[in-house]
Amino acid sequence: MSDVAGSVEELWNKWGDDLLRYATVLVGPDDAEDVVDDMVIKVLSVVDADGAQRVFEKPYLFRMVLNQARMTHRSRSRRERREWKAAALPTHVELLADPTVRQAVGRLSVMQRAVIHLTYWEDLTPSAVAAQLDIGEGSVKKHLARARGQLRKVLS
Repeated sequence: MSDVAGSVEELWNKWGDDLLRYATVLVGPDDAEDVVDDMVIKVLSVVDADGAQRVFEKPYLFRMVLNQARMTHRSRSRRERREWKAAALPTHVELLADPTVRQAVGRLSVMQRAVIHLTYWEDLTPSAVAAQLDIGEGSVKKHLARARGQLRKVLS
């Protein structure tokens, strides 16, 4: 592993600034470091798995940064679409008479409010909520559990 650490340090000294500059062009300054960090983690996993030396070649590294930037962009786009869908759903917070309850529900994330609304006001099952919001059923259950936990803390 010390050879790998030395190779990664050498890689960073040789191309780190170029990789960071390239990632900045692809995803902007806010996400560039994360993209390069994720790429380095993947390089280490490839080296640990098969000891491949090609991962330390410049074209391979730039391709990995490009792929990581694409994944970052796709993840951001999916998250934004889900949030827009969730924000478009009525939350019926205005129907709640108790200001404490209104405030508690208002503090939930947009996705948590959407899941609460669809589960309790629309009486949908977790699988139906998942289909409507285009997320996994496990995500629905996670958002629902977290929302219930936050509401329980505030309202108990």
